Amino acid sequence: MKTIQKKICLLGDFSVGKSSLVRQFVEGEFSDDYMSTIGVKISRKPVDLPEHQVKMNLLIWDLAGGDDYSKVTSGYLAGATGVVMVCDVTRKSTLSMVKVYSNQLNKIGKANLPAVLLVNKFDLQNIREIEDEQIENIAAELQCPWYFSSAKTGEGVEAGFASLANLISSQKNTK
Repeated sequence: MKTIQKKICLLGDFSVGKSSLVRQFVEGEFSDDYMSTIGVKISRKPVDLPEHQVKMNLLIWDLAGGDDYSKVTSGYLAGATGVVMVCDVTRKSTLSMVKVYSNQLNKIGKANLPAVLLVNKFDLQNIREIEDEQIENIAAELQCPWYFSSAKTGEGVEAGFASLANLISSQKNTK
């Protein structure tokens, strides 16, 4: 089986759970201790894609979220082959920010990157602020699949990253 390496970036507002999602995906662990990412943190995880006859080493760039996105992360996106956009199901404003990140991708010429939307913190249903229809509308606009996820329970995490790896592998120039 051929091995390839691909860079993906996580985009989303502060405290939507990007770092926790990466930790759950790479290490299978969750911690309640919150530490804001400053700049970027890079992790690596191999993913087998037997349907494409390839093993993909994902280099996962966990980018800091927030207002300075356009100033800081456009350089970090160089060489990226896909993005995971993350919002927090308990904070409606974080879904709106996904559109801001998408618009920024368009501005820097990265509009056609394969993307997946993870609607994180799905384990917190009792304080949910985002309805399925709102998620479906944004995902349709971005033309990307979406998944409910929980970095805490692991729900949807593997599926979301695997979906992105498959989208990347399906591109003609990937192999």
